[in-house]
Amino acid sequence: MKNKVCLVVTIVSFIASVAGLARPASPGPAQGQDKPEAVSLLGQNLYARPPAADVPKLENALRQASADLERRPDDPEAVIAYGRALAGLQRYREAIAAFTKGLAAHPDNAMLYRHRGHRYITVREFGRAVDDLTRAAALNDHDYDIWYHLGLARYLRGEFDRAAPAYRSCLAAAQSPASRVAVSHWLYMTLRRLGDRTEADRLLEDIKPGMDAGENKSYLSLLLFYKGLKTEKELQAEASATDLDGATIGYGLANWQLYSGRRDKAAAGFREIVALPYWPAFGLIAAEAELVRLKHKAPAD
Repeated sequence: MKNKVCLVVTIVSFIASVAGLARPASPGPAQGQDKPEAVSLLGQNLYARPPAADVPKLENALRQASADLERRPDDPEAVIAYGRALAGLQRYREAIAAFTKGLAAHPDNAMLYRHRGHRYITVREFGRAVDDLTRAAALNDHDYDIWYHLGLARYLRGEFDRAAPAYRSCLAAAQSPASRVAVSHWLYMTLRRLGDRTEADRLLEDIKPGMDAGENKSYLSLLLFYKGLKTEKELQAEASATDLDGATIGYGLANWQLYSGRRDKAAAGFREIVALPYWPAFGLIAAEAELVRLKHKAPAD
């Protein structure tokens, strides 16, 4: 009986500490009055501002995930679903806290490290992201998403020589054309930054127009551009579709300018990207990192 009571207390405590984070989403105070989710690499406060039209659906998903976590408090999949629902509302700090609570109960769960590592990338804490994703890869060395995000964290730190092996492992784990397109793009950019044009060009051999890129159509367009099958003007038109497309395609084009030796054009492109409102986009985070590096390399006035 005593053991049963202890078990109940443990479960209740876990719900209180993790599911207790699931307060109802709200628009929050006006800009500048609420606590930022992150600070950009350029020093700008970044606030949770999910698209207003999506908020009702995202709030409902969070309610469902919270209820499911209360029913299954010891299930890491329920913790992950809950953290992802928080992240959908751009409540990234709460998502990180939820994954951290989950890891206290499941310290060897690779996917909890994978998801927390992803959100450390979002809030610009790349060192912590690398730590989490390296741990995740040690626990599960055949997961596409783990390698993808570890490669990204290394890339954002400017560790291109360490990003490349992670992306190669990611490519080996890819199981669909859409996933191969996404990782091929990041690996291509990494190799170009390393000056390895030969391996980069080999990546393009399997890239064809009409491939099923799924949600990675912007990456496919960039790869086709690198292959000479799309023009810069065509990509600029595609980049205007959404802020995410603007960040993704814009970064690919600006980065192409950079490793092609046109530093001023690259810097102008990076500045346009960081002015976009969708700050969680990988392309926007990468543009911030590039501007920081360019500033550090700029000659003294």
